[in-house]
Amino acid sequence: MAPKSVQIAPKGASGDPKHAVRATRSAGRQMRSRLLDVASGLFKERGLAGTSISDIAAAADAFPSQITYYFRTKEALFVEAGCRDMLYVARAAEQAALQARTPREYTRALVETVTATDSVAFFTEALTLTRRRQDLAPLVERTIERLHGEGMRAYAGQIERHGWKTLRDPDASSRRFWALAIGVMVEGHAMGRSAEEMCAEMLRVLGDQATTRTSGDNTRLRLVGDRDASDSDSPDGEGSS
Repeated sequence: MAPKSVQIAPKGASGDPKHAVRATRSAGRQMRSRLLDVASGLFKERGLAGTSISDIAAAADAFPSQITYYFRTKEALFVEAGCRDMLYVARAAEQAALQARTPREYTRALVETVTATDSVAFFTEALTLTRRRQDLAPLVERTIERLHGEGMRAYAGQIERHGWKTLRDPDASSRRFWALAIGVMVEGHAMGRSAEEMCAEMLRVLGDQATTRTSGDNTRLRLVGDRDASDSDSPDGEGSS
């Protein structure tokens, strides 16, 4: 009986263990991303209870075991998908606001982008879920801090770029914006309001975020941690931002 032939892997990149590890990691990232994409759509359409791991696996052309390998549980996948969606919509809002020429145009661009999607409502469901699953809370906490941090930097960049005068510290403005967005949209969805109605309500509550400077206004934008003697005289801690 002739012995079975043994295939020898060719030398070169394909035979390099490091290359194999990189390829495996890349494939893993792609699968993980695909599972999040598919899960996000199904969760928004059917909710957490109405979506099974088998549903997600079938739609993503994957095995159920791959979902548990990457995310452990359906609830963990739900929270991560909600967090990722929230960061995506924040980035889209910042991009939409780049063309704004006035503070009001900037705020409107942000608000219209955020209220046009259901990503904030999805993220809110993830927030609620972590009340019962504290093991998932750190992911939400990191997402919120990143949301605030990136929002602050984007807003501060626009203030300096256009020479506007901010009415609040950039960090406070970012945190206030997202707190209002979550509140207005949770209430709006509960009341059956349209995206246009939620947008109008959010713009009304936000009011002016900044103003254009006059020619004689030389007030310098202060970022977080930038303090001087005038700050100590301000009772509300906003100084002259």
